[in-house]
Amino acid sequence: MSHFRTLAKRCTFLARSSRYMSNIPEDSVYGGPKPQNHNQRVTLTHLRQKHRMGEPITMVTAYDYPSAVHLDSAGIDICLVGDSASMVVHGHDTTLPITLDEMLVHCRAVARGAKRPLLVGDLPFGTYESSTHQAVDTAVRVLKEGGMDAIKLEGGAPSRITAAKAIVEAGIAVIGHVGLTPQAISVLGGFRPQGKNIASAVKVVETAMALQEAGCFSVVLECVPAPVAAAATSALKIPTIGIGAGPFCSGQVLVYHDLLGMMQHPHHAKVTPKFCKQYGQVGDIINKALLAYKEEVTNGSFPGPAHSPYKIGSADTDGFVNELQKLGFDKAASAAAEAAEKIETVKSPGAL
Repeated sequence: MSHFRTLAKRCTFLARSSRYMSNIPEDSVYGGPKPQNHNQRVTLTHLRQKHRMGEPITMVTAYDYPSAVHLDSAGIDICLVGDSASMVVHGHDTTLPITLDEMLVHCRAVARGAKRPLLVGDLPFGTYESSTHQAVDTAVRVLKEGGMDAIKLEGGAPSRITAAKAIVEAGIAVIGHVGLTPQAISVLGGFRPQGKNIASAVKVVETAMALQEAGCFSVVLECVPAPVAAAATSALKIPTIGIGAGPFCSGQVLVYHDLLGMMQHPHHAKVTPKFCKQYGQVGDIINKALLAYKEEVTNGSFPGPAHSPYKIGSADTDGFVNELQKLGFDKAASAAAEAAEKIETVKSPGAL
């Protein structure tokens, strides 16, 4: 019994002292998101149920911890860590330059912030085309090192469909991607919509069917006419996620920065697609906030007493000033005394 009492005391001590450990932030300095209920985590079963009941599936991209927390709070079904990060985060003109190591950094950050959505990581260009072994190895890293639940790859070529099949057989869930496949812009001749003629439209449907046959649990349809997307959605038994593919898909996906209207930079305006609806003008709000901050710092109004919360008692201030004087830092002592006097004249509301 004494052993159990000792163990209980030890556990109590650890529980009380854990907040003082350096790797656990204190609420007084940092208030992070509230813990999520893991029983509400979106799974493939949930997505299949929604698809069977005709309920639209929501997907949004995220690339870091803050965006992941926002998706989590909004109840988005699928969080895609897309290789579009190459463009909207890293500033490239295409998705091709981003590396697997860079993608893994984004994946890990998102995995820390999004506890509810199904987490899907894109396989970047050059990491799965050479062989099925390469494809499986890359997919394994995205799950093991990136913390993702599934991966997405761009279909089209037979070798990519074979790669999808090999990844599924390795026990990893896969989303396929047809239509405009940004990693294939070299052969597509740029960011061009697909399915605009008979042969191209049939190819979209056939490729989607091939990805389903390979074991994919969903297929993204990008930049195809609505009737083509409707045909593919009807032909498939798995959900389709549309992006610039009209309203007849099983769900929709948009890029985080695009739907928020986050950036008004000329580069971003150049690569923002026509199909994107902006649900906010976050970029304008950011710019206004930054300008206001710059103005207040410049005119000296920030930080004021309300944002200078950490106090030192008058007796300690006097002692501190005396110590500075003993050390020969008379100018620093005068600065400390003057600052203490100014702070005391205007106390912040609720200051401790």
